[in-house]
Amino acid sequence: MAQTRYVALLRGINVGGTNKVPMADLREVFESAGHAEVSTYIQSGNVLFRSGDTGPDLEKQIEAQLAKRFNVPLVVVVRSLRQLRTVVDKAPAGFGAEPDTFHSDAVFLRAPLTPAQAMKVVKLREGVDEAWAANGVVYFQRLSAQRTKSRMSAIVGTPEYQQMTIRSWRTTTKLLALLEA
Repeated sequence: MAQTRYVALLRGINVGGTNKVPMADLREVFESAGHAEVSTYIQSGNVLFRSGDTGPDLEKQIEAQLAKRFNVPLVVVVRSLRQLRTVVDKAPAGFGAEPDTFHSDAVFLRAPLTPAQAMKVVKLREGVDEAWAANGVVYFQRLSAQRTKSRMSAIVGTPEYQQMTIRSWRTTTKLLALLEA
């Protein structure tokens, strides 16, 4: 059976001392579920793997396995190599190109949350924040010198936020490079 390269983006682990999940244990869960070439990148829940499983059920399967192992409900967003390449290739012109000027993030959306729904809760401060919606992702950029004035944190208390996970643009592009290696 053909296998596809994926990245699983886990929401809310190892952040601020909550939902601590050791990366070795995380890899073990994926391997025991039959996924191959499992590796992790940094401590914030990025798991690269190869699998013959496909589709939206893959996220649900992984969530169930993680909940069983760690006794914590976790939101998982899975993107294939092709999907992640599209996120990077379709970014707005210049997005992430000036890391000293702008802090740039990819906000990955978990179905059924759509980009249009997500954009309804994205609040922008004029002259500080910019956001663009695309298929399965919202690109969010704010002036680094004025990050404290950004309205990005306004999404945290919304129900929609429960179906999102955020990665810096640097992490997003690194994950793509790792998947392509």
